[in-house]
Amino acid sequence: MGISKNAFVFLLFLYSVQGNLLDNYIKTEGAWILSHNKHIYKTNNPEECAEKCEAETKFTCRSFTFTSKDQQCTTLAENTKKALVLRRTNAVLFEKRMYLLECRRGKGEDYRGTESKTRNGVSCQKWADTEPHVPRFTPDSNPNDGLEENYCRNPDKDVYGPWCYTTDPKKRFDFCNIPECEEECMHCSGEKYQGNISRTESGLECQPWDAQKPHSHGYIPANLPDKDLKMNYCRNPDGEPRPWCFTTDPSKRWEFCNIPRCATPPPTTGQGLQCLAGNGDNYRGKIAITESGKTCQNWASQFPHKHARTPENYPCKALDENYCRNPDGESRPWCYTTSKDVRWEYCSIPSCEETKVEITAEAVDEQVPNTEDCYQGNGATYRGTTSLTVSGKRCQAWRSMSPHSHKKTPAAFPNADLRLNYCRNPDGDRAPWCYTTDPSVRWEFCHLKKCGDLQTVVQKPVQTTTESGTADCILGKGKDYRGTTAKTGSGKTCQAWSSQTPHTHDFFTPLTHPHAGLEQNYCRNPDGDINGPWCYTTDPRKAWDYCEIPKCPPPQYECGKAKRKQKMCPQRIVGGCVSNPHSWPWQISLRTSFEQHFCGGTLIAPQWVLTATHCLERSQRPSSYKVFLGLHHEAKKDPSLQIRDVEALFKEPDGADIALLKLSSPALINDYVIPACLPKAHTVVGGKIECYVTGWGETQGTGGEGKLKETGFPVIENKICNRPEFLHNKVKSTELCAGNIDGGTDSCQGDSGGPLVCPEHDKFIQHGVTSWGLGCAQPRKPGVYVRVSSYISWIERTIANN
Repeated sequence: MGISKNAFVFLLFLYSVQGNLLDNYIKTEGAWILSHNKHIYKTNNPEECAEKCEAETKFTCRSFTFTSKDQQCTTLAENTKKALVLRRTNAVLFEKRMYLLECRRGKGEDYRGTESKTRNGVSCQKWADTEPHVPRFTPDSNPNDGLEENYCRNPDKDVYGPWCYTTDPKKRFDFCNIPECEEECMHCSGEKYQGNISRTESGLECQPWDAQKPHSHGYIPANLPDKDLKMNYCRNPDGEPRPWCFTTDPSKRWEFCNIPRCATPPPTTGQGLQCLAGNGDNYRGKIAITESGKTCQNWASQFPHKHARTPENYPCKALDENYCRNPDGESRPWCYTTSKDVRWEYCSIPSCEETKVEITAEAVDEQVPNTEDCYQGNGATYRGTTSLTVSGKRCQAWRSMSPHSHKKTPAAFPNADLRLNYCRNPDGDRAPWCYTTDPSVRWEFCHLKKCGDLQTVVQKPVQTTTESGTADCILGKGKDYRGTTAKTGSGKTCQAWSSQTPHTHDFFTPLTHPHAGLEQNYCRNPDGDINGPWCYTTDPRKAWDYCEIPKCPPPQYECGKAKRKQKMCPQRIVGGCVSNPHSWPWQISLRTSFEQHFCGGTLIAPQWVLTATHCLERSQRPSSYKVFLGLHHEAKKDPSLQIRDVEALFKEPDGADIALLKLSSPALINDYVIPACLPKAHTVVGGKIECYVTGWGETQGTGGEGKLKETGFPVIENKICNRPEFLHNKVKSTELCAGNIDGGTDSCQGDSGGPLVCPEHDKFIQHGVTSWGLGCAQPRKPGVYVRVSSYISWIERTIANN
């Protein structure tokens, strides 16, 4: 049903009384419009500024900016369709939805879009002009009907919708082809449907998108601001054939909704491309062979593979013949194959770019040396590969105009090295920055520090430290004590460990225990004596005695915050890159009693490690395992190395692939060893959120063997991961998927039990334990991780009781 102009004004009034007036605006942080037609006010908040915009009489207010620091409100006659958009710190732009819509509600009386051609392609005459036709409706006679420029409008409420006077002397006026807004109906596959239907096709009520019960999921509204995930309304955020929702029925996770198709044709998307740009959703070429040479199956056919990607389900995606296409938001065009053994594959489509930069894992290691990724001065010369902002948002590629159009392109700034989506400073701002992939945040400064502000990590023997420096105290049994006390509790001077006078001894020497710190005559505990450090004495009548060394206070640390910045490898640890040493200080190496690495794990508290249950299959005895901490080189004995025996094993009682190890004594928390943070119970990390895995596992010839490697890739929502073409319902709700759908990066053998951590604010949270996968880094087979948040209660209870 259409909304009259008077009714629309009344609705705005209702919003201000009953709801939020800002619902009528699109919000973009960090954006500023350059405009001469404006009015400046002092207001306390954006809501008050919106009221000023609604009440503006000097011009038609299409948008406003608000700066919280200055409490300054600027109402504007322009929006991003009509004016230059600039970056500005602390500014937030609000644009009226009605002036951004290129669709009509009902008869389109309130249509304020910019279509200026008739349905037959004839240009419209300006409403203020008198040639070639003398108009009945003009800006002066109809000041409230938006008769600006030569845009299509409906000032007389014509039942057929917006129209205009034409520039053809023989045709006085004609109607415009303005599609219906997707509120009561849908175009294409309903990707832009914004109506209020909230029941599925079988009549089940939809679960609200911001709820995690009865079904937990990763479609979090805050993480997907462009998907309009309001209330419990049916939506299509992930490329399904039509809108759907999670249901309130615990036995039915999700279901499609019945949304009628709009009667008017869908919006035109322009002429299709014959080459690959972006993810290729606009590719309309005639390549019909996959990258491995297999012939594509016709989209209308169900043989040899049955599927739902049909021309009927995706009417706007040009699923003609068997040509390669991207109907559902994949990373590039693909097709089902005519081989019964291979369901689908990607296609090799030539790039539209004249040159395409290919960065291999080895090249990244060359570009990013094992030093801190930092910037000098204002970062104008920064050439690193960081591509995350201070709030953890992924950067938009400089060549891309989506989601934010801009003029900071490689062509416009040829000397600024605007490669891929790496953080840069092309315009002399105070630090490197980038446009973000979040439609609601135009730009942010990057997750980088000035080189002078970084703490340099120096390889040196590990010592027990407090905030005031080296402390002569012990943790636990003092097995890692490296202080300089050299007298026993009874006051006797200690004998040097390398000396055989006055007491001869063969077992506890620097040669027999090279990692025990048996230098000079300092008190030590090489055998893990329960009473603490001791030494041989220089008294011929007393062979040895205990030393009196006070207990250290509990270590103070912030979980998830490394002392050295992560490289945050942007490449395709299979296909990843070598980490900056000690930048993932919670990573441990789980080893056999013979000190051979076979699994990973995560330090989550000074005396507790989280790993996978299947890593403990070789033995039920704790003495069969050792934990190595503070390592970068798998085989090398780093000076920062700490070794702990395992005191106890705790497997999750219901058979989940997650286990806890209690160490024989607490790890020494320092610059090289820091626990990761745990998530809150039952929290779900959203789909497409970038996370990171680390490990010393199989690299399959990609280099970096023997050094800790890292790789970053997005979380994949379970609903997508369980599609037949991916992992076919093998992923449980207590697990999560992560990886690149087209392969190239993954965890692999030897990485099992290790962490999958996600940046949140300025910390890393462990959301996953590396569990299983079908091969390593294979296309369409992402890795599967135990969802840590599902087991927080068990973890906390186990630690508290043991």
